[in-house]
Amino acid sequence: MSSRHFIYFADPMCSWCYGFAPVIAQIAEHFEGRLPVRLVMGGLRAGNREAMREKDRTYIRGAWKAVHEASGQPFDEDFFERETFTYDTEPACRAVVTMRRLAPEQALAFNRQVSQAFYATNRDVTDDEVLADIGAEAGMDRAAFLAEMQSEDCRNETFGDFLMAKQSGVEGFPLLAAGTQESGYALVTQGFRPIDGLVEAIEDWLAKGAPVTQPGAQS
Repeated sequence: MSSRHFIYFADPMCSWCYGFAPVIAQIAEHFEGRLPVRLVMGGLRAGNREAMREKDRTYIRGAWKAVHEASGQPFDEDFFERETFTYDTEPACRAVVTMRRLAPEQALAFNRQVSQAFYATNRDVTDDEVLADIGAEAGMDRAAFLAEMQSEDCRNETFGDFLMAKQSGVEGFPLLAAGTQESGYALVTQGFRPIDGLVEAIEDWLAKGAPVTQPGAQS
């Protein structure tokens, strides 16, 4: 993307991204037509093959509590009644990439929908069949969505996102920046931030000519 845009690194199974979902939705709506959102999947725990242990459950409970307190987003605690669960975020990321390939204008909203399915209604978004159901609920042809999600091209594009996040030095999600590939990017937020004052800060940055003085400069 050569024109000025947001670049948003996220993962649908990142709890802080789930907390930030209403914020990025408001930002995208406010700046629609001026700063489109380029969504990049982070691959938080992509390819993880280890089932959750008790200490993992304790850590996740604490994170969910912190996200709920900061954002007000709801969580379904029935998740912790599962006897086993492998926290692999690759399938959910690949589902969002599938939507980006088939209907790019729906990708950001679908990312939020997958997060809500996992966190708010305790659906297993590590399962391709469940993700295809969610795709159908978003208005896609289920069979076509599943076929695209399981295609080699989609898998490669998803891992391309993971590689981009790694090469960009992104170590945590969510991360939102704005700028262009040519001029560089100004950091909007690294980690969760409420909407209060954020739109105004970005508008002020734009009014000043959208300066980027160094990589990761704060907007």
